[in-house]
Amino acid sequence: MVPGRLPAFRGPVSGADPVVLVAHGSRDPRAAAATRALARAVAAARPGTVVLPSWLDHTAPTPAEVLCGLAEAGHARAVLVPLLLTAAYHRRVDIPAAVAEAGAVGRAMAVRVTDVLGPVGERVDPLLLAGLRQRLAEAEPGRFDALVLAAAGTRDPGARASVGRVAAALGASYGVPCRVAYASAAAPTTGTAVARFRADGARRVAVSAYFLAPGLFHDAVTTAAREASAVAVSAPLTDTPDLAHLILRRLHAFSG
Repeated sequence: MVPGRLPAFRGPVSGADPVVLVAHGSRDPRAAAATRALARAVAAARPGTVVLPSWLDHTAPTPAEVLCGLAEAGHARAVLVPLLLTAAYHRRVDIPAAVAEAGAVGRAMAVRVTDVLGPVGERVDPLLLAGLRQRLAEAEPGRFDALVLAAAGTRDPGARASVGRVAAALGASYGVPCRVAYASAAAPTTGTAVARFRADGARRVAVSAYFLAPGLFHDAVTTAAREASAVAVSAPLTDTPDLAHLILRRLHAFSG
């Protein structure tokens, strides 16, 4: 396969139903660029499917605006994919509110919302792990003594538990211990997690960035990891082929 190019996804997702990707949004323009690149990657992998990006905050258009536009264009149905790694507040509150807003101001339209891209129940999708491993290999192709999975942070205990499941699965895939760190809202910080591993004797500690797009949080994680002598910090997932295929898997699960 040509690097950066996806084979066509084989599944029953209808090309007639447009797909709306919903990202959190950021003041950092790199984040919006990453979401647009992911939308292009998904569209390329599923010829005939309209794939449109949207954002909950900071960047236009909003999911409600995109849904209204699709309804005005004559679409009777759409599928909304939350570009979120945990099913916390944005999935539980903001996204249903956006769908309700579109229904209140626009034409009638059937909207299905898929699961988030992070763990669903106890299961961590192998495609998510593959994307994280790809980014780590790009950052540092060598072996590691320990890993830190650096996430944005949340006060939601269920969301933190789901991040912990990803860390456990990622560490198991390498055969090394993996601890969770957060850029905000929860402890420990990335620097603290790296320092603890090094104090325990680990010399090659790498940081896996559990982010979908670049921005201030990823920048802060990178700085803290380097100051704590991590050997590598991976880039965000952005438009990796595995992430695009994970989105298509979510669509497949909600088709029919």
